[in-house]
Amino acid sequence: SPQVSVAIRSSLQSLREKIEELRELLLRAVSMRQITQLEGDRRQTLVDELLTRHKQLEASYRNEGPEPDVTRSSLMAGGAKRGITNPWLLEEPEETRGLGFDELRQQQRRIIEEQDAGLDALSSIISRQKQMGQEIGNELDEQNEIIDDLTNLVESTDDRLRNQTRHVKMVDKKSTSCG
Repeated sequence: SPQVSVAIRSSLQSLREKIEELRELLLRAVSMRQITQLEGDRRQTLVDELLTRHKQLEASYRNEGPEPDVTRSSLMAGGAKRGITNPWLLEEPEETRGLGFDELRQQQRRIIEEQDAGLDALSSIISRQKQMGQEIGNELDEQNEIIDDLTNLVESTDDRLRNQTRHVKMVDKKSTSCG
């Protein structure tokens, strides 16, 4: 009995560590966007369910809580006593309910193909936007060159106009002084 007790405690500790490792891997997968937030939430619910079952096992091992025998049988039955037929599919979406593994894989491939097609369309739109942006940039460069040339011509004309105005003033001054 002491050996069994040690083995149970060791197994419970190992289970706790693996659940924590699973939680950390899940958080990392969500933060690195390896899975969607919705899928991360679904998996977090499953991890929380595992943690709850772990706590129930510990309480059952220590003979705590109401009716330890009922708790043990429900834990070992995979939640069947609580009306859940498959503990891993607590909140299975309607579109996947009743599908087999191959059917789920086909549905997943179809969804990925649809997403790829959407990404391809988005990519072509972005490429067109980039091309338009480059064309606008080129047109702006040409317009800036025209404006620079026009500015130089206006400055040249302004300088000539000032020179001519000075000449007119000198001629006017000379003409009034002569006579």
